[in-house]
Amino acid sequence: MKAKRLLLFCFGLFLVVVCGLEATASIPSLKASFQTTKVTAVKTNYRGWRDSWVLSNGQVEAVIVPAIGRVMQFRFQNGEDTFWENPKMSGKIPNPTPKKWVNFGGDKTWPAPQSDWKKIMGRLWPPPTGFDSIPVQAKVDGGEVTLIYPIDLLYGIRTFRRIRLHPQQPVMTISTTFEKVKGKPKDVAVWVITQLRDPVAVYAALPQPSIFPQGYNKQSDDLPANLKVENGMLSLTRDPKKSHKLGCDASTLLWVGKKVVVRIDSPRVSGVRYPDQESSAEIYTNSDPEAFVELEFLSPLKTLQIKEKITLTTTYTLLPRTTSNPDQEASQIIGR
Repeated sequence: MKAKRLLLFCFGLFLVVVCGLEATASIPSLKASFQTTKVTAVKTNYRGWRDSWVLSNGQVEAVIVPAIGRVMQFRFQNGEDTFWENPKMSGKIPNPTPKKWVNFGGDKTWPAPQSDWKKIMGRLWPPPTGFDSIPVQAKVDGGEVTLIYPIDLLYGIRTFRRIRLHPQQPVMTISTTFEKVKGKPKDVAVWVITQLRDPVAVYAALPQPSIFPQGYNKQSDDLPANLKVENGMLSLTRDPKKSHKLGCDASTLLWVGKKVVVRIDSPRVSGVRYPDQESSAEIYTNSDPEAFVELEFLSPLKTLQIKEKITLTTTYTLLPRTTSNPDQEASQIIGR
């Protein structure tokens, strides 16, 4: 009797083990799903810039280069680049007192409005040195990187940029903060500029109704190529012969490439002042030979006193193209 009970117990144990193995085998993506819930930060030499960082969540990766204070790339893993990079500047270190501005590419921040630069710096161009193309400190905390800028002496502002990836989605978030640390109060807004490669088309989701009668405000002598506004959606293409710029009150901008779409979101705040003719978003298209466009967002204007801060959060989402028609693609994503 004891031998029979022992035999039945062993047989039952065998069935439990076998069923457990079969159940595990039926979930082949279990390990992969656990991997995508963790964001990693790996130090690397990126195009000659040492001490760069790559954030990855298993789906997408962001490349951060403290040597020039830039988020230089955002892409699907093993996918095509979306951000524009200047190949002539790979591995080079910026001049701290430039007479001529050098464009590295990538994603950066400047103080707005640009029309105040002459009054504050005594020049219209190049941008303030405490914000643009300078080596910055990188603080890595788990799966996120914070860039800490030196104080810009003319504005009396220190900049912080916190870069994060969503653990399970193809989404990057950058929170850009200006902190007033010295000097007289100044009206300022955070201005985030993302340079992207030559697109199939660019789109803006306009609020209904827009505060602008035409849906935009003109910021260059001529309007961008193939500009149209239909059903609350603005679209345009890059003119290879001439640069153009416009502003709008959108909270969502789209860059549509041949294979992927980059969606950038930064919600507009109602009832406050914005720079550049009340623009919360702007689109710039550059002429050849540097074939890129800029999708830009601005925070509300604020008179910053010492110890006060202002933050603009921009969210970047990568999406694969699903249709051959860019207008249809944009309409589906925006919901217009």
